[in-house]
Amino acid sequence: MQHYPKLTLVTGGIASGKSRWAEELVTTSDRKKVYIATAQSFDVEMETKIARHRKDRDDLWRTIEAPLDLAGALAGAWQDEIILVDCLTMWLSNHLLAKHDPGAAADQLIDALAALEVPVVLVTNEVGAGGVSGNKLARRFAQEQGRLNQRIAKRADLVVAVISGLPLALKGLIPDGAQ
Repeated sequence: MQHYPKLTLVTGGIASGKSRWAEELVTTSDRKKVYIATAQSFDVEMETKIARHRKDRDDLWRTIEAPLDLAGALAGAWQDEIILVDCLTMWLSNHLLAKHDPGAAADQLIDALAALEVPVVLVTNEVGAGGVSGNKLARRFAQEQGRLNQRIAKRADLVVAVISGLPLALKGLIPDGAQ
């Protein structure tokens, strides 16, 4: 099997192309593909977006929906798989909206990632490039997301920022065929 970094973090702004690029990275692998979706639907617009994403993935993907228990979903990985998690931003939002401790959830995620034997690609939003919100929950979210991204990036073998659909390796080397 091809060698892929054990842990890859793909970050970027909203609609930057990061999810599409991460999917393309994973599809260059000869491993079986797993898509862990973290989004929850609270309105018609989100339902439509989730349905479109489901339709876009072909039968080559095993899909797991894990809006909260990401650590549990990762624990079910098989040795011949590569996992794409899309996305940490939605997952963290779900925990904040459920009034869970985001630090404890992040600790569980970090532990689950450390225990994995298969490559994982995590997609996240880069929220630090915007202004400071006037909303208390939005400010807390930005702080928690920034902390989570930094913790994951520190442990990642590959960190890629996607801007306007173009990947920029911030740490590590992008595997051949994934440029």
